[in-house]
Amino acid sequence: MGLTAAPPTVLAIDAGNSKTDVAVVTAAGEVLATARGGGFRPPAVGVPAALDALAEPVARAFADAGVPSVSHVSACLANADLPVEEERLATALHARAWGTSVEVRNDTFAILRAGVSEPRGVAVVCGAGINCVGMRPDGRTARFPAIGRISGDWGGGWGLAEEALWHAARAEDGRGEPTALVRTLPAYFGLPTMYALIEALHLERIDHGRRHELAPVLFATAADGDPVARALVTRLAEEITVMATVALTRLDLLGEETPVLLGGGVLTAGHTQLNDTVRDLLAGRAPKAAPRVVTASPVLGAALLGLDRLGAGPKARERARGHWETGRPESSPEGSRATM
Repeated sequence: MGLTAAPPTVLAIDAGNSKTDVAVVTAAGEVLATARGGGFRPPAVGVPAALDALAEPVARAFADAGVPSVSHVSACLANADLPVEEERLATALHARAWGTSVEVRNDTFAILRAGVSEPRGVAVVCGAGINCVGMRPDGRTARFPAIGRISGDWGGGWGLAEEALWHAARAEDGRGEPTALVRTLPAYFGLPTMYALIEALHLERIDHGRRHELAPVLFATAADGDPVARALVTRLAEEITVMATVALTRLDLLGEETPVLLGGGVLTAGHTQLNDTVRDLLAGRAPKAAPRVVTASPVLGAALLGLDRLGAGPKARERARGHWETGRPESSPEGSRATM
């Protein structure tokens, strides 16, 4: 008797800067196992060390699923910002022999795929940084380098915090216009003045990594009516709208009804001014865009991209969705989201 081939399976990986989620999913959409690990940060620790860290949750998922490997690895990874980085990471993942085939995408694609019923639409993610991608079922994609100011980026939690500090520092010493940020930013750290906060940051009495915590302070100050803070929120809404509109244009989707998915901590936090302004700006520049906030787990998007690669049908995709979207009727055609 000949050996029976193992059924096709996908290893879905969503690896962000702070955490990693993995899942083993059959071609029928059944989730055999899931696991969570730490952040994926090749720029900080190098690719081999980053993959060593990734190997731990993968090993747990394989053990729970009872499989030694899979047919296809669908990996959506933070810090895979350029196609050449995706290729290098795909080669490194292939060497781990976790799957017969490997596809690596930037983790923004996971947000996009998690929020749509087919691989068609645009996603803007605003968390620590900002990024935008788009895709069509025929395989065409739109993307930005998204590696900081050198690639033309503005926004994200880090960028907002830096801008807030800049304006508050200038307000305190008279170089800039008055703003309540001069009080709210140092008060967050229990300090009396911006000078004290500047000194604490410079001398690293406050860890550099905590600067991003000031982004919510900026939004709260804007919600209280401060003009400077509100102007920064409006600028972020403008940037989000520009990225989405450019991606729609590149994919020839500007004239078609198209979902624009908004994800990441800044966009899912429910900041009324930001979300309302994005909606209003998109209505003027891309009237057929349908913006909505995505709350579905990004690893679902990685799993769906893997199922797309295996040629799985709608029932398999719905079964996979059902694992992560508890309480959602199975007949619902799209991912968890909140309409703006």
